[in-house]
Amino acid sequence: MYDENGRSYLDFFAGAGALNYGHNQPELKRALLEYLERDGVTHGLDMHTTAKRELLAALREHVFAPRGLDYKVQFPGPTGTNAVEAALKLARKVTGRESIISFTHGFHGMTLGSLSVTGNAMKRGGAGIPLVHATPMPFDNYLDGQVPDFLWFERLLADSGSGLNAPAAVIVETVQGEGGINVARPEWLRALADLCKRHDILLIVDDVQMGCGRTGPFFSFEVAGIEPDIVCLSKSIGGYGLPLALVLLRPELDVWSPGEHNGTFRGNNPAFVTATRALELFWTDDLLPAQTATKGEVVESALTAIASKHAELDIAVRGRGLAWGLAFADADVAAKVVTGAFDRGLLIETAGADGEVAKLMPALTIGHDELGEGLEILTDAVADAAH
Repeated sequence: MYDENGRSYLDFFAGAGALNYGHNQPELKRALLEYLERDGVTHGLDMHTTAKRELLAALREHVFAPRGLDYKVQFPGPTGTNAVEAALKLARKVTGRESIISFTHGFHGMTLGSLSVTGNAMKRGGAGIPLVHATPMPFDNYLDGQVPDFLWFERLLADSGSGLNAPAAVIVETVQGEGGINVARPEWLRALADLCKRHDILLIVDDVQMGCGRTGPFFSFEVAGIEPDIVCLSKSIGGYGLPLALVLLRPELDVWSPGEHNGTFRGNNPAFVTATRALELFWTDDLLPAQTATKGEVVESALTAIASKHAELDIAVRGRGLAWGLAFADADVAAKVVTGAFDRGLLIETAGADGEVAKLMPALTIGHDELGEGLEILTDAVADAAH
């Protein structure tokens, strides 16, 4: 990116995960311009336009069929929180229950339903009203491995005196992005999926930030071999940074009445066009996931070296694919690192409950030279912050 004076910046922020394929990807831009030039429908509401038909066909061919998945697709509105709100409403409608189980340090959006299942106290405080009908449970390793996985959750479910209302659904991120790049182990995710099946609880995976290849595979939950009942997608599903969100649901869960959940901008057809082209460009083979894994190893190696060199800062390295974080014991150091990186021409952000994590999410298509340059800048920024 360039400022108005022509100074360049490497972007390791990527629109908070909305730009997995980079800024203004040429083939996506061409598809968008051609669609606009031929006067394609821009605002389609719920009309079944050719652009929507082609996106649904591309999802079936390039995403669902190769993975043996059978999902219906709902267009809930333009943003990730729209997808989460629709998923929560649907889970409650299907089950007839009100309670939702969320996880410590989770983040699911800024509207009221999404905030109710979000952990961050500052963001929750912005609601201005009590956030109810949601109960947090410990995320993977929240208790530092001192307690067996789901011991507390299972006990509450089994005990009629626990006071836990029967949940309609569990909502989880496989890698908590805004929460500080907290990575769930595949075995933890499998155990969660098993628990949900045994207790007749719907499993919602929020793949808004970590989907579309951010962790390597198209879906972040593929590493665990699970099949959620409902999946929330947004951010990079549009391919070009255009607003688009989808809810994927098992066909038998589609109990909506016509118009029961709608929204004015569900038919953003230019986003359908770039989304379709992105699937055709990047998801017809395994090249992008393989490249993401390779680049992820480069990032992990560089971050591990930084943490080893500055043991006095007590840094933890977290991540998967091309979502990584340096977690500092002192949040002020993380803030200095982010500011120092910006001054040197690198865009990154902080994450975590107290902003203690310096978070890296470069475009999946980043070149190896650019990746190396950004990591060198980060190395210098940490060294400067340590003094």
